[in-house]
Amino acid sequence: MKNTKLQAFTPLFYLVWSDDLLTQKEFSTLKEFINSLTVLSEEEKGYLLSKVDISNPPSRNELTQWKSDIEKSIQDTSSIKSIFDIAKALSANELDLSPIESDFKKLENDLGILGEEALQNFKTKAGSFTADSHTNATFDIQKITKILNGKEAAIIEKVKSVISRPEFAYETSTDINVFRQTVYKWCKILADENLGNMAYPKQYGGGENIADYFAIMETLSYHDLSLVIKFGVQFGLWGMSVQSLGTEKHYAKYLKDIGTLKLPGCFAMTETHHGSNVKGLETTATYNHNDQTFTIHTPNKNAQKEYIGNAAVHGQKATVFAKLIIDGHDYGVNAFVVPLRDPDGNVVNGVTIGDCGHKMGLNGVDNGTISFDNVIIPKDDMLDRFASVNEKGEFESPIPSDNRRFFTMLGTLVGGRIGIPRSALAAAKSGLTIAIRYSDQRRQFGPEGGSEVPILNYRMHQRRLLPHLAKTYAVHFALQYLTNRFLNGTETEMQEIEALAAGMKSYSTWSTRDILQECREACGGKGYLSENRIDALKNDTEIYTTFEGDNTVLMQLVAKNRLSEFRKSFGEMGSLGIINYVYENAKTAITEKNPIATRRTDDEHLLDSEFHLQAFVHREKTILASAARRIKKLVDGGLEAYDAFNVVQHQMIDVAQAYLERVVLEQFQIAIKAIEDEESKAILTKQCQLYALSQIEKNKAWYLEDGYMEAVKTKAVRKIVNQLCWDIRPDAVALVNAFDIPESCLAAPIAV
Repeated sequence: MKNTKLQAFTPLFYLVWSDDLLTQKEFSTLKEFINSLTVLSEEEKGYLLSKVDISNPPSRNELTQWKSDIEKSIQDTSSIKSIFDIAKALSANELDLSPIESDFKKLENDLGILGEEALQNFKTKAGSFTADSHTNATFDIQKITKILNGKEAAIIEKVKSVISRPEFAYETSTDINVFRQTVYKWCKILADENLGNMAYPKQYGGGENIADYFAIMETLSYHDLSLVIKFGVQFGLWGMSVQSLGTEKHYAKYLKDIGTLKLPGCFAMTETHHGSNVKGLETTATYNHNDQTFTIHTPNKNAQKEYIGNAAVHGQKATVFAKLIIDGHDYGVNAFVVPLRDPDGNVVNGVTIGDCGHKMGLNGVDNGTISFDNVIIPKDDMLDRFASVNEKGEFESPIPSDNRRFFTMLGTLVGGRIGIPRSALAAAKSGLTIAIRYSDQRRQFGPEGGSEVPILNYRMHQRRLLPHLAKTYAVHFALQYLTNRFLNGTETEMQEIEALAAGMKSYSTWSTRDILQECREACGGKGYLSENRIDALKNDTEIYTTFEGDNTVLMQLVAKNRLSEFRKSFGEMGSLGIINYVYENAKTAITEKNPIATRRTDDEHLLDSEFHLQAFVHREKTILASAARRIKKLVDGGLEAYDAFNVVQHQMIDVAQAYLERVVLEQFQIAIKAIEDEESKAILTKQCQLYALSQIEKNKAWYLEDGYMEAVKTKAVRKIVNQLCWDIRPDAVALVNAFDIPESCLAAPIAV
């Protein structure tokens, strides 16, 4: 620039033009600022305005010259903390900037320019911050591990010691028969260690500790996921369906043998034409009062049980879900123990078993199909906790409502929707550990004249992995909260807990799917090699989004629960309460949507946990109220409720997603407050900030549409996410090492 004192404005012009696009908003903001400067003459203002002419951008040479001038002026960076400091250095004391310091800093905010990050644009090659960044943990790894393990530390360590033994070396055979036998052998070892029966009552050989059972499932997931699913089918679905749906006579008859794997079994619910819609199952259980038996029958090919784990090879009995028929009357779906094979492995008369064969993943699990041709079972093998047939041959139930009885029966099986997301979480931790360790070692490119640098130093690579790492930590604490709610929940809370479990199952498994895909790509060709395990993790967890309930269907269930709670609270409030509720919400919205709040871009505000939670809560409440209003309008307009829900299905997913994001953030924040060690608290706070801000960034279109934020603020959020990734990078390896995954389980050469 010709005028030395006008050099002060060079960094602003460089930053707004450096991405080759000066927006209309930026132009208006700069123009207003320049015209307000009383320290400049009209001629000087005209010159500055010529530098922000959208129709006449600076040449590449001019941009290079601007950057060179700036770098020369900040050789000593110790006193440079903001763009304003650079401006002072450039003006060489020819322009007194003190009268406009506050205006200048406001302009930085309005343009979404963060001082610390902006300064990185002007570092010289000699001091390459990209090349100089390196791994350097700022916290005690073991303390984070202890926080993650919580009260289950002892059982977690026991499981890790078992799966680290030589006999748990990974099966490399591609023959699924060999693989299935290896997984069965592993299950037997775990049963012998009393890990399979952990949730069963002590009088039947169990440990009577459901919290430890979930911890076992999650820890086993650091090993082979076929083992986890086989283990979960045998001791979870089969054993716990007997425990949850049966009574003392069933416990005495079956539980001990299930827990020792003497009695392998199945959980036969899904049918070829009925997966998620359990009420629509067609298999029948017809009661015969004369001989006190039930006849289990598959009426057509599409009613066969399909994808049933343990069925193709090992299962001897199954909990079969079938419609109870008494004297021609259908009493709805109930559960029955039905034989499949004798102790020698021979299929019993009337049962036909097929093999689902090779799958995308989990090929150590013997999934099969089961059909029944008038198979007779004794009356006592109806699992009769919630419904039974009395001595007169009549249907009885302590729960008179068919609907409530059905959902109560299914509600007892919610444990699977806690085990699966925790298993998925462990798979995500494994993938991230492999990808982040590799990224810290793999070198590529570098500054001119310098050596190549670790790819984890590159901002885009950090962007790919570190928000996922933050989300994984967040989901960890949310799943701990879900587990505790499930273990300590009262009967009145169960509906909400079931909805939360359904939602967290979806949230965690979708998250793992996305994380493992990013990990594979982030490892390049090495991630494609089977020896580095990401392929197995990806393929094995692919089905997690489908079994234990299809994720999209489960999210509809979550949304319906939230709408039901919303409706309930309105009913309890009465008309005056509703007016107050609407007024309070409007008042909050007005406060949070005022121009200062919608544009505020300073670090203190953007990193504030209260701001994060308020933003999440606002989104959740607004989407929920909007969906409720829309459904009411459709129903009032004459649509059936069923059709109204179908019209707004896409919005229902948003309702569930916003609710789950708020729960995850809230529980992460609560967990951090309870941490006493300051170093641990500091690094987990950064993780929590990154999770919160990356979710806000993901939902920025919504926040902009709603008017909760302006563009300048969402732009600042994007920049601070970048900065947090950069700040967390030195601790990234330590953060994955804190998962404390046994090296024998990671078993990826690139993760050493």
